[in-house]
Amino acid sequence: MDAITLLKNDHKTVNRLFRDYEAAGDRAFTEKRAIVDRIIEELSIHAAIEEQLFYPVARATVSGVEAVTLESLEEHHIVKWVLSELDSMPADHERFDAKVTVLIENVRHHVKEEEDDLFPKVREELGRAALRELGDAMETARGLAPTKPHPEAPDTPPGNVVTGTASGVADRIGDTMSGIAQGSMQAAGDVVATILGKRKPRRSATGSTRARTTANKVRTELDDAAQSVIDAVTSSEGKASKASNGSARSAQKSSAKVARKPVAKPSAKASVTAAKRTPRPAAKRVKRNTPLKGTAAKTAATTTATKAKSAAKRAARA
Repeated sequence: MDAITLLKNDHKTVNRLFRDYEAAGDRAFTEKRAIVDRIIEELSIHAAIEEQLFYPVARATVSGVEAVTLESLEEHHIVKWVLSELDSMPADHERFDAKVTVLIENVRHHVKEEEDDLFPKVREELGRAALRELGDAMETARGLAPTKPHPEAPDTPPGNVVTGTASGVADRIGDTMSGIAQGSMQAAGDVVATILGKRKPRRSATGSTRARTTANKVRTELDDAAQSVIDAVTSSEGKASKASNGSARSAQKSSAKVARKPVAKPSAKASVTAAKRTPRPAAKRVKRNTPLKGTAAKTAATTTATKAKSAAKRAARA
């Protein structure tokens, strides 16, 4: 892709974001904040690659563009200050809409001047092959360009190349850390909602594309890990509950079997033995129902009476 086509595509992307912002409701603060975050990122990258490569090449090779490129640099400078203020301003601030409106007007004016005046002159002078090589270099520079505005940094070579690259690396590290932090907080909220049986909060990550992508990735990974732990705990608790219920049922069955088991009736011999071992008064040790007759009956009666008298005398002496 040649350099001018690349820059025009950037202009179209930003203009779509402008239209999205203009279509948002007056109190659509969350939506507006997300759109402005995208605008900040897109314009920061776009300005960086223009300042590092496109403007220096144009000034060095194309006659009659010095004034317009210097004017473009000043317009970039103003835009960066507005972006830096919007970066830290809440979307419900009374000046937020006003600043975005001014930003949109300035950028649209800047884009019209570039596309109507600067770009045709550069295309005519450089030609297709040179513009393609310049576009490839700008596409490479995009990967290291800052994602945040740095209005105090140099905007011309060689200072902007060094500080721009360093700022780009720092911004991307910051974006990654921001994404990790946001994703971790969102995942924590998801775990709490799962434990309490509530719906997961619908919070969206904010910031640059890198920050949002990292946040979503971290949230998904942590959610998956947390769900695995919850599933493991639930499974172990289920097994323990089943084991406990099984033991209780076994005990109940055993008790029921014991209750249903018929009590064995003692045999006649066992009953007699138990009766002999049970202490009873001597006068009652002879069974009244014993079928004794004749001499045996008299002998038993005499013996019983004698023993009873002896026991009475011992009790009287005591």
